[in-house]
Amino acid sequence: MLVGGVAGLALVAFGAGVLFTGRAPEPTLRTFRTARDAGFYHLLFGAGLSLVVVGTAVRGGVITVVTTILALVLVGFALVRFRPRGRRQISSGKH
Repeated sequence: MLVGGVAGLALVAFGAGVLFTGRAPEPTLRTFRTARDAGFYHLLFGAGLSLVVVGTAVRGGVITVVTTILALVLVGFALVRFRPRGRRQISSGKH
């Protein structure tokens, strides 16, 4: 639980940092179309993971179900809207 919570918070922090600065590490930029997409993807995934950890720790029937559903919505939105697609290669015209 602790490792999952820390990982979720690290992803949230990374995503927020990318969104705030508009910059991301080169390997991340190669994977996503834009830095904005990378930031939102990591932010939403981290938030979803954190919600699952919190919902599991609370063990309160309805709260666990609600946090799990919310986490699935966040992760689903990240996968559909901000998924890694890779940048398009611009050809230089030289073969």
